[in-house]
Amino acid sequence: MFETTAVVKNEAGIHCRPSAILVKEGSAYPGEILVTAPAGTCTLTSALECIMLGMEQGTKVTIQVTGPDEEAFGRKLADLFETHFDFPPQ
Repeated sequence: MFETTAVVKNEAGIHCRPSAILVKEGSAYPGEILVTAPAGTCTLTSALECIMLGMEQGTKVTIQVTGPDEEAFGRKLADLFETHFDFPPQ
């Protein structure tokens, strides 16, 4: 198991579009993922579960990944949580 932390940097937090990106990445991973925020835990299989964690800018999240290339994938997820999303992309 690989565990890392990330801090949400997006000004609007993790809302619908960023959560959809996170779930898309998480659903493609063959192992297990747990994301824990102060409001609870989700597995990145549902955008609604992700949104329900209420991850606003500055929220610290813990990411646990178990499976193939877990460290590389965990770091990729941490980078996504720390992305400044801009919709539409400029």
